[in-house]
Amino acid sequence: MYFDKLSSIPDFSASRILVIGDLMLDRYVRGTVDRISPESPVPVLRITHTDTTLGGAGNVVRNLSTLGCNVNIMARIGDDKDGQDVSDMLNTMDISDQYLLRDHEHPTIVKTRYVSGMHQLLRADAEDVNPPATPHMTQLITQVEQIIPQHNVVIISDYGKGLLTEEFITNIITCAKQHNIPVLIDPKGRNFAKYTGAFLITPNRKELSEALDGQTLDTDDKIQSALSNMAEKSNIANILVTRSEEGMSLYEPQSTEPFTHFRTTAQEVFDVSGAGDTVIATIAAALGAGLSLQESVALSNIAGGIVVGKVGTSTIHTSELEQKLSSLSSPTTAPPSETSLRAHICSWDEALIMVNEWKAQGLKVGLTNGSFDLLHPGHVTYLNASRERCDKLIVALNTDDSIKRYKSKDRPVNDLVARTQVMAALGSVDMVVAFGGTPEEDDKPLKVIELLKPDMYFKGGDYTLETLPETPLVQGYGGIVEIIQFVDGYSTTNIIQKMQESSTNKDEAA
Repeated sequence: MYFDKLSSIPDFSASRILVIGDLMLDRYVRGTVDRISPESPVPVLRITHTDTTLGGAGNVVRNLSTLGCNVNIMARIGDDKDGQDVSDMLNTMDISDQYLLRDHEHPTIVKTRYVSGMHQLLRADAEDVNPPATPHMTQLITQVEQIIPQHNVVIISDYGKGLLTEEFITNIITCAKQHNIPVLIDPKGRNFAKYTGAFLITPNRKELSEALDGQTLDTDDKIQSALSNMAEKSNIANILVTRSEEGMSLYEPQSTEPFTHFRTTAQEVFDVSGAGDTVIATIAAALGAGLSLQESVALSNIAGGIVVGKVGTSTIHTSELEQKLSSLSSPTTAPPSETSLRAHICSWDEALIMVNEWKAQGLKVGLTNGSFDLLHPGHVTYLNASRERCDKLIVALNTDDSIKRYKSKDRPVNDLVARTQVMAALGSVDMVVAFGGTPEEDDKPLKVIELLKPDMYFKGGDYTLETLPETPLVQGYGGIVEIIQFVDGYSTTNIIQKMQESSTNKDEAA
């Protein structure tokens, strides 16, 4: 319904978002289980590695960052090593930690998950949910009044961890309304009245039901009745309820058509972890970039459909939105259930974020490179063989200028855009990046390998590990290099030669 209005993704860099909420660390201790403890009937996890990422309000920030927004976060951390880890992660994303309250009486909240393969064995939470002491709260309120006018959207990410007292929430909303800045709420608890005056609240169906004393919400009509009821009780301008596989429903009381139902665009649901964070982040980014509420929700529905198809808490990328929006808005494109999956086409910055997400999920990332000018069966067999050895395969393509430098001025036959689109359509490929755009980048993939640090690097042809320039780099950070032989009888050079010979024979015959 709204895809014609969303023919392109807006420039999210115009969005200046302030996130206020409960920030925590999500720690994943990963390993394998191959025996039961002799001390007690519990599995023994042999730890292989540990990954840590930002959770809670931090996951909202991560989504805003990957969308390209300007982001600030106000939250509470402990004056401890985990709190320093939070600061370091924010700095890595070029997000300031200046509005973090370092509370020596309140340790940083950490959720530790013990995982074997795709199965979570145990979650252990270390947290203190008491509100900040009065001097700290006074400091936060003073800061809020100073920094809210510098933003065009505010998100309150409430996980019920003590920071967001009713007094603090009221102060945030009052200050934002004075400057005509919309406040979006990801709520916690049954009392939605504490969010009175907010522009939008985004409960999921379970949260909305609990706030209405367990009301059943299994049809559109029941959802509409519940939204009307909640709007009257809470005095919140607009309400969006997320309904898992059934999509979303938006209630705008001031609109001529107050109810809008958005059906899900997800092809397959693997994990709903963090999907609500992605939804509210995308709405905020879109509103900040000038889209209407309905357009923003339509875009967030697409974003939510993408992230539930990933494993673990994931973020959304602009390139993913563009690809999905293109497939949904094109009249010649098949319905979502019939469309083919396409690889992510990423800049280096986008690729690094996505690779880190894959690794955090325990996935093995592989990379190969080349010009892949005229794709032939040898290429396809080689890429399939590479993909069989890893969970995610990245193909790094030489730019046109790079190919001209190391092959010939008459190459490539197909430009980078065409080669990228063809490569992205292959089922064996999960990501495509380009390299060698300048002589300084080099015509070898050393710099992109050094940035992404794939677990495995694949090379085809007659190389050996000793003669391959990439071997010392990959093995130096603990990666694996594997040589995969090309199928005999196929090469781009031979194809071009045959085409030239055929053209010559035709000219002579004429």
